[in-house]
Amino acid sequence: MARKKIVIIGAGLSGLSSAALLAKQGFAVTVLDKLQTPGGVARSFSDQGFTFDGGPSWYLMPEVFERFFADFGRSPADFYDLVPLDPSYQVFFGANDSLIITRDRDNTCQLFEGLEKGAGKKIDEYLQDARYKYETAMEEFLYREYRSLFDFFNKRTMVEGAKLSLFQSLDKHIRRSFTHKKIQKILGYNVVFIGCSPFKSPALYSLMSHVDITIGVFYPKGGIVRLVEAIYKVAKDHGAEFLFGEEAKAVTIAGGRATGVKTDNGMIDADGVLAAVDYHHAEQDLIPPPYRRYSPSYWRKRVLAPSALLIYLGLNKKISGLEHHNLFLSDHWERHFTAIFDKPAWPENPSYYIGCSSKTDPTGAPSNGENLFVLVPLAPGLDDNEHIREGFVEKIINHLEGLLGVKITDAVVVKHIVAQRDFNQSYNLYKGTAMGLAHTLLQSALFRPSHRSKKVSNLYFSSHYTHPGIGMPMVIISSHIVADIIGSDFS
Repeated sequence: MARKKIVIIGAGLSGLSSAALLAKQGFAVTVLDKLQTPGGVARSFSDQGFTFDGGPSWYLMPEVFERFFADFGRSPADFYDLVPLDPSYQVFFGANDSLIITRDRDNTCQLFEGLEKGAGKKIDEYLQDARYKYETAMEEFLYREYRSLFDFFNKRTMVEGAKLSLFQSLDKHIRRSFTHKKIQKILGYNVVFIGCSPFKSPALYSLMSHVDITIGVFYPKGGIVRLVEAIYKVAKDHGAEFLFGEEAKAVTIAGGRATGVKTDNGMIDADGVLAAVDYHHAEQDLIPPPYRRYSPSYWRKRVLAPSALLIYLGLNKKISGLEHHNLFLSDHWERHFTAIFDKPAWPENPSYYIGCSSKTDPTGAPSNGENLFVLVPLAPGLDDNEHIREGFVEKIINHLEGLLGVKITDAVVVKHIVAQRDFNQSYNLYKGTAMGLAHTLLQSALFRPSHRSKKVSNLYFSSHYTHPGIGMPMVIISSHIVADIIGSDFS
């Protein structure tokens, strides 16, 4: 009997991991991508001896990747050398004003106690609560499909909803325990990694503090692209085929079933189609109007996660004062979130991230240089022209020089800028959002766009839009869910 053929649109982490899981089940899998290499936003690039991760740079929740590879009888160690970072990251509040977060829990308690009397004990309790939420989420929520309210509001949710802090904002949850602004910022900013504001996301996401403080931050030597390469290899080893430089133009549908995908090179027949790309793009651009589940007004009303301005700098000198991961958290903390989520604008005094993987990995830059990766969260859909972005980049670099007390502009030998119009053009990301939908309460779990098409019986979706949401681990989990759904539907 001929194997059922699944065509996957998109070779980002979602498409790659879904391809591997479906090929392992015995499906004939073909993956299309308009780009020439796998990885999507997780690609890397090199220039004059400098190497940069194109997008994601934090390797968190290692157990998710261990579980993925274990499904194939493998482990991450078979493909890349995973290094636990210590320090995990550095937090700047201004020039000559920074704190180091290490992997040592006792050290973190002492650090917080030094900022606020009694905070050492409180952070220990806070992290215990965060661990409970994380483990509950992993056991009960993340690896599940939600199709109705009864799936989401189950007995455990109803009984323990208060303990999971589903109905309180993260910011309020933090301020109940801590009064020091620096502590509030450290515990609140990590939800930006999943496209949230601490003022709008449920306090359930305090679990992120367990992720980055207790479990810790890791780095695959060679960059995040090593994870991409590993999943790509697993998928190919199990028979998945890849067609790069082939852009999906339409999903063809007949009799309420997807029959294939039309590309710029022709037609590819399919027994099922999985769109592992931007959900809005898949529904609004690739599917005929009668078969779309979500209307334009639905998308206009969504709370989008941030876009970003990315600055890649190759420097011909070493820079002291930086760790592998660094955050600058502005005094104008709340205004920046307002400029992202409430009153979209290029922020006046933004918080931002500075990555310098050459501190850990000498292959990231020539021996006398550094590779800096600066990420400024922005509201999606802003006017993004050369004049605006160049002026903003100059402003950020000048601020970074003041923060570190060193001159950077005279050491720049490589400079690349990416912002929302690039996300839109390269990856078809809605309004240039780099992340998809923010994790508000009404955009979590059941309330995220569905893995299944409501109107086409063999059309599926998996990405940073679907449950469980944003971030590399979440996308991998989404692939587990959709692969199980497809396997069940075709069994």
